[in-house]
Amino acid sequence: MKICVGVDVSAATLEVAWRTPGGPLRRRTFANDSSGHQALIKELRRERLPVFVVMEATGIYGLDLALALDRASGVEVMVANPRTIADFGKALLQRSKTDRLDAETILLFAERMPFVPWHAPSTTILELRAITRRIATLGKMMRAEKARQHTAEASKAVGAILHKSARNTVAMLEKEIATLRNAARKIIDGDAQLKRRMELLTSIKGIGSISAVQILAELMLLPADMTDRQWVAHAGLDPRLVQSGTSVHLTARISKTGNHYLRGALYMPALTAGRYEPHVVGFRAHLLARGKRPKQIHVAVMRKLLHAIHAMFRSDTFFDGSKFYRLAAGAAGTSGIASSAISEVSAAHSC
Repeated sequence: MKICVGVDVSAATLEVAWRTPGGPLRRRTFANDSSGHQALIKELRRERLPVFVVMEATGIYGLDLALALDRASGVEVMVANPRTIADFGKALLQRSKTDRLDAETILLFAERMPFVPWHAPSTTILELRAITRRIATLGKMMRAEKARQHTAEASKAVGAILHKSARNTVAMLEKEIATLRNAARKIIDGDAQLKRRMELLTSIKGIGSISAVQILAELMLLPADMTDRQWVAHAGLDPRLVQSGTSVHLTARISKTGNHYLRGALYMPALTAGRYEPHVVGFRAHLLARGKRPKQIHVAVMRKLLHAIHAMFRSDTFFDGSKFYRLAAGAAGTSGIASSAISEVSAAHSC
């Protein structure tokens, strides 16, 4: 006997649906704050049965609730991919969407689908990820402001005040990003495991300290027992095949059903490693010789780098290029081929 619970999280409220086996459906709305979280836990404990809660990964709005549920005795929490819940709702032929219906859909998911418990990472790692994601957000804003600054410089019709505004905004964003990067490095330097894994990451030619911090923050939240293939799926770098009968056979693409922060953090390191790491250069040349397109090659390098990082973390060893791709005798001439592929990939859109 157990209680299954579905929680739809919004900024201010929690829509909750639950029931015991054979019991009626029950619904309540709680405030999405610490007092509301405790009231929810108290309500669910009334039956004195094990409680299994499923909620969607909704970023900062659901993090405190997940932490509170994880700390509560007798309560297990699963943080599900929102797309998984959405696809489950489509399979139920749902035509309407409200917070109450979403909570009921999540409840049905909890009752029918495998339950994968979520366990809270350390406060240090949570803080590190929050900082790096903020850096990623500010970086996107800065690139947009630099584009506006370039437009202002190139156009005589735009007043000097707009040019100055864009320049000042870029300077402010650069200063804030530098402050956050220093904070992230202090966190890493103060934690032995984070510091060691930072050293492992930067042993790969192509992964500098900035990229390593972004990658590390995303990977350290993953459960220790995840396989390298699960890492790839988590990053959305797994292939998505679309085939049906003899008439539908679309080109395979990456699923992108995963952590876009991790996927984005791997993009430039894969590009740089393909220029400066001989074994990655050889791997790219091998794929190019097989007729793969530049963007396919780049995604393959990102995926293979993630496999390599998984093995490095598991064995606590530095990057070994010969395990990434074994170069054939006389393979030094592959760099020119790979460089032409790199120039093509650089012109393509980011993964």
